[in-house]
Amino acid sequence: MNAPIVPEAAQAHAASREHVPHALHQGERVWVETNCYVDLWIELLHGMGFDPRPALAFTVTQDFEGDQFTFFKFPLEDIEHLYGTQVTELAIYDSLEDRVLAQTQRGHTVLVEVDGFYLPNTRATSYRREHPKTTVGIDFIDPATRRLGYFHNTGYHRLDGEDYDGVFRKLPQFEGQADLLFPYVEFAKRVRAPLEGEALAQGSAHLLRGHLARRPRRNPVTEWRAAFPAQLDMLLERGERFFHPYSFNLMRQLGANFEFLSKYLLWLNAQGVAVPETIAASAQKVASEAMVMQFRLVRAMARNRRDTCDDCFDVLEAGYENTLEPLAALMA
Repeated sequence: MNAPIVPEAAQAHAASREHVPHALHQGERVWVETNCYVDLWIELLHGMGFDPRPALAFTVTQDFEGDQFTFFKFPLEDIEHLYGTQVTELAIYDSLEDRVLAQTQRGHTVLVEVDGFYLPNTRATSYRREHPKTTVGIDFIDPATRRLGYFHNTGYHRLDGEDYDGVFRKLPQFEGQADLLFPYVEFAKRVRAPLEGEALAQGSAHLLRGHLARRPRRNPVTEWRAAFPAQLDMLLERGERFFHPYSFNLMRQLGANFEFLSKYLLWLNAQGVAVPETIAASAQKVASEAMVMQFRLVRAMARNRRDTCDDCFDVLEAGYENTLEPLAALMA
């Protein structure tokens, strides 16, 4: 059983943390990164000593929202149910740095929206180039040396110096901005023992049954297919710069969600909850075909050619039906 960590030990552990990414972020993957919140929680749970796979039951609820697929996220109540870890909003009433220090000294992890411009682990994308909003999980800070440790995307990282001042908005350009809004901040704390073994598997299966009852009542890929011709016109009109956010919110969210659903069903089967491997394979087919469609659209835009991707939609629709319907019947 995971024993509770006392604050002093938690701080020492975080300061010297050696973190190896979870298996979900290693090996052969179609979608290496998903979205910052899900990837963060996978590594945060892993860093706490937990397996994040039991918490992936919610992936069956993804829907098409008219202009995007659901930005899938771990429900906080599922995290509390499985791992005894409660997530609560943290009020920032004076200094973000002071409030983060107060919570990390108590052994808690603080989840805060920060400017990706100051995150050195994003050197290949936004570091010192762009200002995207992204969520990190801070478990250690040292104001005296201006250092902090944080979970972000698929790993655990450290930063210091000017990056530390940028994250906490202590740089000169932030001074005198009385109307600068505080970021939204949460903190994670352990409130009871986590589920383990058979109890963990059954607890996860229970969550899956509840989420299946909330699944879309029509195939969301079919809904997307109906909207796609107009979206394709917009893609061709607005060009490459628009394609990245479009593909992130449609192909990536759909594909990554179903890749995690596939991994979850394989885990569930290994725990003795008999789920035919054909269902997990159908979910993985959605993941891989979403990537195929992304590449198809890249080529179409490069050639300024209209490609309605009908055969991709055929595969995606069938993959969705062959995943959700038999799974719902099995778990009923």
